[in-house]
Amino acid sequence: MGNGMEPTESGLLNTIIRFALRRRGAILALAMIVMAYGLYTLSRTQYDVFPEFASPQVSIRTEAPGLSPEQVEALVTRPIESAVIGAGGLTSVLSSSIQGLSAIKVNFSPNIDVYRARQLVAERLVSLPGKLPLEAKPPVLTPLTSSTGNVLELGLTSASRSLMEMRTTARWLVKPRLLAVPGVAGVLSFGEGVKQFQIQVKPDRLLKYRLGLTEVLAAARRATGVRGAGFIETANQRLVLQTHGQALTPAQLADVVLVHRAGASVRLGDVATVTAAQEPPIGAGLINGQPGIVMVVNAQYGANTLEVTRRLDQALRELRPDLEREGLVLHPDLFRPANFIHTAMHNVLSALAIGAVLVVIVLFLFLFNFRTAAISCTAIPLSLLAGIIAMERLGFSLNTMTLGGLAIAIGEIVDDAVIDVENILRRLRENRGQANPRPVLQVILAASLEVRAAVVFATLAVILVFFPILTLSGVAGRLFSPLGAAYILAVLASLLVAITVTPALCFFFLGRHELPPQEPPVVHRLKTGYVRLLGRVDRYPRLVTLGVILLMGGALAALPFLRGSFMPEFREGHFIVHMVMVPGTSLEESLRLGHRVTRELLKLPYVQSVAQKAGRAEAGGEPRGPNASEIEVNLKAGRQPASAESEIRRVLDQIPGASFTVNTFLTERLEETISGYGAAVVINVFGNDLDILDHKAQEIVAVLQQIPGATDIQVQSRTGAPQIAIRLKRAALLRWGMDPLSVLDAVQTAYQGRVVGQIYQGERVFDTTVILPPQDRQTVAAIGRLPLRSPSGAYLPLKELAAIQATSGRFAVLHQGGRRVQTVTCNVTGRNSAALVAEARRRVLSKVSFPPGTYVEFTGTAAAQARAQRDLFFHACLAVMGIVLLVSAVVGHWRNVLLLMVNLPFALAGGVVAVLLTSRTMSLGSLVGFVTVFGITMRNGIMMLSHYQHLLAVEGVNWGPETALRGASERLAPILMTALVTALGLLPLAVGSQTPGQEIVGPLAIVVLGGIATSTALNLLVLPTLALRFGRFGKIVNSP
Repeated sequence: MGNGMEPTESGLLNTIIRFALRRRGAILALAMIVMAYGLYTLSRTQYDVFPEFASPQVSIRTEAPGLSPEQVEALVTRPIESAVIGAGGLTSVLSSSIQGLSAIKVNFSPNIDVYRARQLVAERLVSLPGKLPLEAKPPVLTPLTSSTGNVLELGLTSASRSLMEMRTTARWLVKPRLLAVPGVAGVLSFGEGVKQFQIQVKPDRLLKYRLGLTEVLAAARRATGVRGAGFIETANQRLVLQTHGQALTPAQLADVVLVHRAGASVRLGDVATVTAAQEPPIGAGLINGQPGIVMVVNAQYGANTLEVTRRLDQALRELRPDLEREGLVLHPDLFRPANFIHTAMHNVLSALAIGAVLVVIVLFLFLFNFRTAAISCTAIPLSLLAGIIAMERLGFSLNTMTLGGLAIAIGEIVDDAVIDVENILRRLRENRGQANPRPVLQVILAASLEVRAAVVFATLAVILVFFPILTLSGVAGRLFSPLGAAYILAVLASLLVAITVTPALCFFFLGRHELPPQEPPVVHRLKTGYVRLLGRVDRYPRLVTLGVILLMGGALAALPFLRGSFMPEFREGHFIVHMVMVPGTSLEESLRLGHRVTRELLKLPYVQSVAQKAGRAEAGGEPRGPNASEIEVNLKAGRQPASAESEIRRVLDQIPGASFTVNTFLTERLEETISGYGAAVVINVFGNDLDILDHKAQEIVAVLQQIPGATDIQVQSRTGAPQIAIRLKRAALLRWGMDPLSVLDAVQTAYQGRVVGQIYQGERVFDTTVILPPQDRQTVAAIGRLPLRSPSGAYLPLKELAAIQATSGRFAVLHQGGRRVQTVTCNVTGRNSAALVAEARRRVLSKVSFPPGTYVEFTGTAAAQARAQRDLFFHACLAVMGIVLLVSAVVGHWRNVLLLMVNLPFALAGGVVAVLLTSRTMSLGSLVGFVTVFGITMRNGIMMLSHYQHLLAVEGVNWGPETALRGASERLAPILMTALVTALGLLPLAVGSQTPGQEIVGPLAIVVLGGIATSTALNLLVLPTLALRFGRFGKIVNSP
């Protein structure tokens, strides 16, 4: 026979292994190429903390200057919602209507392309012209950003420059440079001082010269207008006519003629103060207690956060000299997510590196031979790198979740290699002791086929175990599916390596070299002790069965005492504090209280910087009012004690005048993705009457305040915002011959300001606005004195044409799915979130009555966790059915299938005990850990029972105590190696579960460690005993 290999049983495995042995040189060369390409892929892959977890979202912002929240809702938001609702793949529409702004978020199904989603929305917006009021600007789609959005927050302060000078530098020097960085989607600026040229009209001067606002507006437009003049053409030249004359300075604007009477001109400067001033602010910034400009840089969708941050750092280094010459101080890292990514990836990779060293030590101790250990140690990185190549080709990034999947797979990867190497070594040793030894290639082929068929089925069973993770929906699915995919790809790669590279390496390293004459010392001692122990266990089968039942029952009984959590607390070295004051609070007051918050937080030894963003940015961000602030608390590197959040909360509790919520950036983004709000529990009250919604929301707040563990309780759209109502008197308008729109235009010009043109100074462009002086925009009485001119030329104050009175209203009107909604949110501390939601639901429904047309809905991360658990349970049931069918093909009799199923609750018991001894919190990561340990346990059980099948069907031994003992002892080393390699590989992750980057995979590792401990004990001590008593063996499984 060719190459010394006799024909054996036919089948795909036989063909593949035979080919690998015959073309072993080519196979090893290909393996080296794969390893080299894997290292290259690893060097250029995208790193991040999490995979992209947000569904495609399109944000629409529509400015409607001067309109109240109710007017924005009716005239702007509803028409846009009606246009976009019904788009293909749309899942939800959230909107907020505040004064002068409509902000709408349109969420789509995860399987729709995000660019297609934007196209669908843009197509729907085409139908809007003519349906929006004239005051409204065209709807704008905000730049497409990643799940986490912010890639950097920086600030500018100065001891010598005004806010307006700082804001001008930020707008025309810093922002363009940052926008030019590849991967940057947008830059938002928080801070007062947006420069414009203001024509501050003096009402008494208008009366003196018998002029009105209409003449001022017309003159200002003429002064700032730009006109082209065409060209002239001579015999041989075309000469462009370039006109100059636009007013470029306040002095030039002041000299513009307003009207010419009796040989004298009345200038703009005669009726107004023309100056460079800041536009009425909508937001402000405070950096470490000093007024400044806070800039938020957003990353493009799919951008590499680390790479974008590196480029931004380079851009800021280039800008720093220019800023210093301007007298500005740059604060480059008020919030830098890349720091957490670096720390997280370093911690995870360090933990995996430590685990890898421990794995190598275990392999050497068990194999006790350099060549056999080298074969196994080669298979591990080759399989992992092959898995990484497949991940990269399928679009997965390298993050803590995919790294966790690879770490979990190490046990199976090692088992794949060890099973082959250990069996080949044993068969080669036996072959050399025979009088007529067979060819080495034939022995290696037969030894590989002997174990590989069962391994294939065991691998398929493990993949089925991970099937529920791949089918998780929502944010949970987008977070954990990459972990499952990484695991499956690595295991499949390991299987391919085991049937191709491992036999070829065994031929080179073992085929023609001296083999160790006996088992490694560690394995020999373990087997000796194991045989004695198993013999004792076999004498008490009923006691063993009773112990198994009691342990499983105890574990199940302990489950209700574990706290539930969708996600753990992330240790990002950064906190976001939301400060909300009463509606109507001014920016100045928000900054005053923010200054006190900053001062108190900076006293904490681990706080590095505090930056306040009050109100909203000029062209994006959340639609907040001046009463709301977001405070970025950045901690010193490596200085985040476990009590940091509670200490920050304690400081904030001592500050009256506002309500505070504290969150981490990633947690908030996850919560916002799930429910639209940065809170764990979200209660929506739907209805048509806003007053009823507000009243019911306050009743729900009162109920929540009585529930232990409910913290940070807030109503999202607060009422009671102070307003001044200007109600026109129709009889007075009729008497003076005035139309309503002219009066409203005058009020808008006086207090909102009306942009009449732009002044160009090089590349910088500034609005020119007609508005009243600041001192005339500060009292209610001044509103009534605003002079208006009738068509007949008579002047009369606004109070003659309108009733002016102080009143109150709401700051925002919220919609969800086109319906009015009022939302109450809260966080959960110190108890199971699912239990809190259940109690809140019960109390709210029993104590709060809802009129017809009004109803309540509970959502948030707690609801998302419940959905994820239901998905996991349902798909786990489907997976179990598939596993039963698959396992029955391997182990034959239904009793053997039941023996394997006993493993699962035993593994559950170990995982539950591990959780009880550590955090006592069952997070979604913990649930995935149970799925993982079920797969490992299932694989070991299949390999044990299939080996019994092999002993009976191939080696012809009879089933009895001696066979059960022999089969178990021969599987001892592979099972222990798999358990120890998996445990030691994950041990650093479990020990460091509270370190940055390991918050999710850490609890997962803890569950796997506990489950492996009990399931390995069952596989080695209990399963042989139960197999001897209940098992049925006889048939051999053919190679596929």
